[in-house]
Amino acid sequence: MISQREFRTRLTRRAKKAGLAVPAGLATHLWSYFELLLRWNRKINLTAFDESSPDQALDRLLIEPLQAARHVMGGGKRIIDIGSGGGSPAIPLKLALAGSTLVMVEPKARKSAFLREAVRVLGLTDTQVESARFEELLARPELHEVLDILTIRAVTVERKTLVGLQAFLRPGGRMLLFHGTTGSDTVGDIPPPLTLEAIHPLNPDSPGNRLVILTKRVPRGTMMLDGAP
Repeated sequence: MISQREFRTRLTRRAKKAGLAVPAGLATHLWSYFELLLRWNRKINLTAFDESSPDQALDRLLIEPLQAARHVMGGGKRIIDIGSGGGSPAIPLKLALAGSTLVMVEPKARKSAFLREAVRVLGLTDTQVESARFEELLARPELHEVLDILTIRAVTVERKTLVGLQAFLRPGGRMLLFHGTTGSDTVGDIPPPLTLEAIHPLNPDSPGNRLVILTKRVPRGTMMLDGAP
């Protein structure tokens, strides 16, 4: 287990290499999350990483979500994260985007318990944990076309899954796909109304790690709300 001082030193160094600056207050919250995650991860399998390689863990769990935040900056974002597991990218993204609301969707009971504990320990406001599959949430009309950002970390996401997930996004909303090194270099078949906005690198030491941003098209004749991207 690394100390808080070592964590800050490593976080600052990794962030600088990625072209990021992490404010002191944000670094404190990230430490609280990281330390809690490591403690729980020794008891239950929340996320796969090697504690003997802390830089890799910091990059994947913290730096990559902070990189993603650069591309969706702005206050008041309404975020939903699918398959939240150990809380990354959802929690670091929430911490980086001031004033955002967050729904974390995680069907496994033990992981949901961790997420609720993280919300409590970090004092996260406007944050809820749904212990369900995202398909179950599609039956709730209040979640249809109201969210600004949807995040999911997966090697590949099937077309059928994308069709379901886009229902959560408002027109003009964005879907952030965190792809790892084992994924294909191509995005694949993108179903309408989603379109490819951009692909960004996430980690200078792992060129295969990239952020794929899909945008939900705005129907012709639709007025965009203030603050929409």
